[in-house]
Amino acid sequence: MTNLFQPRLLNGVFGDPGLFVRLRWERRALLLDLGDLTAQPPGELLKVTDVFITHTHIDHFIGFDHLLRIVLGRGQTIRFFGPPGIIANVEGKLAGYTWNLVEGYTLAFEVHEVSLEKIAVARFPCGTRFERIDLPPSSPFAGLLVDDPLFRVEAVHLDHKIACVAFALAEAERINIDPEQLKRLALDTGPWLTEFKRLVRSGASDDIVVRAPCGSETGMAFQEWRLGDLRDRIVMITNGQRLVYVTDTLYSDENRQKIVALARDADLLFCEAMYLEQDRDYATERHHLTARQAGLLAREAHVKELVIFHFSQRYQECSAAIYQEAAEAFGGLVR
Repeated sequence: MTNLFQPRLLNGVFGDPGLFVRLRWERRALLLDLGDLTAQPPGELLKVTDVFITHTHIDHFIGFDHLLRIVLGRGQTIRFFGPPGIIANVEGKLAGYTWNLVEGYTLAFEVHEVSLEKIAVARFPCGTRFERIDLPPSSPFAGLLVDDPLFRVEAVHLDHKIACVAFALAEAERINIDPEQLKRLALDTGPWLTEFKRLVRSGASDDIVVRAPCGSETGMAFQEWRLGDLRDRIVMITNGQRLVYVTDTLYSDENRQKIVALARDADLLFCEAMYLEQDRDYATERHHLTARQAGLLAREAHVKELVIFHFSQRYQECSAAIYQEAAEAFGGLVR
């Protein structure tokens, strides 16, 4: 089956952390962390609708300014999700510039600050010089950040001497069409199936009438079906992809339990592997993971594939050792 998520690391394993996730079939993308973005194609960044920030150390947040420059003047709202303090961080970034020529611009940033108790929300409209507007807080935070028709985003707080957020992207159940059944019913493929899938995914009434095109000798014709009847004949529902992003965290029992629960049975775990196990004491002091610890987390969570990144510059000449250490601990595919 074809996955909705098309992820790629932005800056290699030694560069600033960041994951770009294109949504297949959509003119839309997600960003996890805002490290250096200067090498990214502007056309890709213009697709970003949601940004998920683990924490605001400079290597995870310096790309905010570049993203701002690319999207300035565009008529869109970009949502940001991040740890306690993220609203003030964004406000401070925006306050560093002069905004006297932006009247009429419709760009806006909507910032969601995720604490253990609640999600505070603030909006920064470009047309009013990014003046902060505090919105009513979301309901108490219980792990779910985004509930989109196509996917969900879940989060947990980890310890990096500050709050650092790990994220899981879970594709909605896949609505697959059985091509053989379409042929048996003499129905055509085409754009109508997109709307049909939307109705099925939204739980629309079984009694809704669907006009399905079918070829005929005299030209295009249509068959009328009850949504429920057609769904039962041509739809196959399967579980969607699960992608997890973890970086900058201490290997403690509490963090381990949170990460394993978040990544349980994930298809892809993107996990930092900052140090080799021989430097574990330094990793603990810096609140980072070793490659072996990343592998152990992936194995305990039963993930299908582990992708490691965020290597310390000290291993520039021996990066193969990091992959070997992670693979030995995981016992599965590492890239």
